[in-house]
Amino acid sequence: MKSVYHLKKILGKCDADFLQAALSKLLRQSHCLVLICAGVIMTTSIAWGGSVRVKDIVDYEGVRDNQLVGYGLVVGLNGTGDRLTNTLFTRETLIGMLNRLGVNIRDKAIQLQTHNTAAVMVTATLPPFSHGGSRIDVTVSAVGDAQSLTGGTLVVTPLQAADGDVYAVAQGSLITNAFTAQGAAGQATQNVPTSGHIANGAVVEREVPVHLGQGGVIHLALKNPNFTTANRIAEVINQHIGRGTARVDDPRTVAVRLGGRDPSETLYRIGDLTITPDTMAKVIVDESDGTIVMGDNVRITTVAIAQGNLTIQVNNNPQVIQPNAFGGGQTAIVPQTDINVNTDSDKRMAIVQGGPTLASLVTGMNALGVGPRDMIGILQAIKADGALQADLEVH
Repeated sequence: MKSVYHLKKILGKCDADFLQAALSKLLRQSHCLVLICAGVIMTTSIAWGGSVRVKDIVDYEGVRDNQLVGYGLVVGLNGTGDRLTNTLFTRETLIGMLNRLGVNIRDKAIQLQTHNTAAVMVTATLPPFSHGGSRIDVTVSAVGDAQSLTGGTLVVTPLQAADGDVYAVAQGSLITNAFTAQGAAGQATQNVPTSGHIANGAVVEREVPVHLGQGGVIHLALKNPNFTTANRIAEVINQHIGRGTARVDDPRTVAVRLGGRDPSETLYRIGDLTITPDTMAKVIVDESDGTIVMGDNVRITTVAIAQGNLTIQVNNNPQVIQPNAFGGGQTAIVPQTDINVNTDSDKRMAIVQGGPTLASLVTGMNALGVGPRDMIGILQAIKADGALQADLEVH
């Protein structure tokens, strides 16, 4: 009992050094705790093995965002709004809004020359489980020829979803985090003054119902489809939730049978389970900026590589010839040209040994003394030869 008390007391510190000290002390005091301590060490090693939580690599079917969009007006601009003679839709929208407010200027619309109004598109994302009265952020972007939305205020703008129904209403003061300084010689602009943001600028008016576990099954959608990862998720769910609970439908989908369990509680328990996801052997190359990204599972068989260039350097060094004193000659400039040709003859064909890790491939490439852009051509040649055991994507 005394040994068990010490074990519980020391394990509460959650530190590896304390855990090892406790193990040594308990082994000296009692042999019956060997299996318990070994199990604790194995559990700790697994937890520190670089695993990820299931909820970080999957989406829950039916739990999704919804995109909202609306068209409105921004007012209060300091002469940086739309030119009503050029943007007719801004003028018609302003006239229509004034008419709804009881101001009829239709007969004198030609005299409407304000530059303090701009037509904008308002976009927002409605998160799942949003209830009426909750607030969401909105983004406001100019549609016409407005120069800046800084200091403007968005008037009431309904936001619609793809089905045409209004789910939120936006209004508020814009923040652009941009400025424009203009002078006789030109102007300087920082960030984008024709696009702004309103934090909590829209009020949710209509909810999007989310039904979890319809038919007694919840589907988990992998963000990166992979048969190995999907089977590992199903195995850990069956181990902790119940045998036969999860099955793999395809590389992207894992079906979880509720069996009378509460959907929210089940997703809570599944989300905190950890696995080690499988990654595909892939090399991504961006030729525009010379970026190369390789996964840890990239393998290469033994190949011989020769890489070199012909460099010709021409230098013109004119020489001035001065005649001797009283020689009667004239000062003259004689051209002198130095030509250097470098064929990289000191470089030889190198053998890149196949290895089990990504480090061996990178080390072999660096041994050739080539840069990222030259390495792109080498990787393409290795793939064409069949020695690169990975997918090669070139952008």
